[in-house]
Amino acid sequence: MSRAEFAKAQRVVIKIGSSLLTQGGQGLDKRAIAGWVGQMATLRRQGIDVVLVASGAVAEGMNRLGLATRPKTLHKLQAAAAVGQMGLVRVFDDNFQQHGFHAAQILLTHDDLSNRQRYLNARSTLLTLLEFGVVPVINENDTVATEEIRLGDNDTLAALVANLIEAQLLILLTDQPGLFTGDPSIYPDAQLIRQINVNDSRMDSMAGDSRSGLGRGGMVTKIRAARLASRSGSATVIAAGSVENVIGLVVQGAELGTYFVPDIGPWAARKRWLAGQLQAKGQLALDAGAVNALKNDGKSLLAAGIKSVIGAFGRGDLVSCVDAYGLEIARGLSNYSSDDIRLIAGKSSQEFEAHLGYADEDEIIHRDNMVLI
Repeated sequence: MSRAEFAKAQRVVIKIGSSLLTQGGQGLDKRAIAGWVGQMATLRRQGIDVVLVASGAVAEGMNRLGLATRPKTLHKLQAAAAVGQMGLVRVFDDNFQQHGFHAAQILLTHDDLSNRQRYLNARSTLLTLLEFGVVPVINENDTVATEEIRLGDNDTLAALVANLIEAQLLILLTDQPGLFTGDPSIYPDAQLIRQINVNDSRMDSMAGDSRSGLGRGGMVTKIRAARLASRSGSATVIAAGSVENVIGLVVQGAELGTYFVPDIGPWAARKRWLAGQLQAKGQLALDAGAVNALKNDGKSLLAAGIKSVIGAFGRGDLVSCVDAYGLEIARGLSNYSSDDIRLIAGKSSQEFEAHLGYADEDEIIHRDNMVLI
């Protein structure tokens, strides 16, 4: 995707950093937040899905608690996050309501996106919220997730969310114009990089850590996030949040900030991940009709085409699909456990509730979560 193609993006993830949201730690910048929300509301009215990843819970909590420096101990960090989350959510919800949109709070840990069952649950929830026209406001669950405060950052979380919902564009708003050839506070002749391949090794020597002391990010984490987002084909732009209508301008393809060009397309990345990086937990033996539907018609796998289930696996695990000769034809992420599939194999989705006591997805493996072998 080139900058000119950003206007075609139908799903965008936007991350706003702590320093921007809290006026450098002085409290939530409600005027700036109102401006960003207005820009996001404009995208929504244009039919573009918007997901917001908002840092600032700890920084806002510090301000409310009168803490001059970021706490070092875990329980104080968690306490600050719990207090700050109240103000953060309230100000975003109030502003989105003024534009006629609902916001939804989603608290995630990195584990939610690495565990396959929780990954699918999070994905389903987010996609459903977007179908309702809601703007999800996501933050790390700092109040309970110890590893997130010690190692995590919302730049990485934003990239994981972009992977999760297959966003075409990730926008990282910061207090800097973008990535420079060197630290501009040390090297006055450092130049802003307008465009660079996401895997260009020169970037590793250009970035520095966060100096604000408010968040856990910096250019290092933003480069890492851009590389992570590119695994699902998402383009990334780092831009200054202080620029008027920055979100709208970036989506329109304006030459703002630094554009990280992904080196593979979204489907190539997703299929490569499914095909090569996970070990199948079980097998589904398919009838001839299901094999044809998968191989020639580009369909999802339905329970009606399953003859038998081999092995034990859970919802979200990778399973292999085999034909009558035992040859693998596809693999993908299962929406149901092996025990449940045994109860509904050969049946239509209308019969799921009668046999399972519940009905979730119509497909056993959705086409988006499948790769042909």
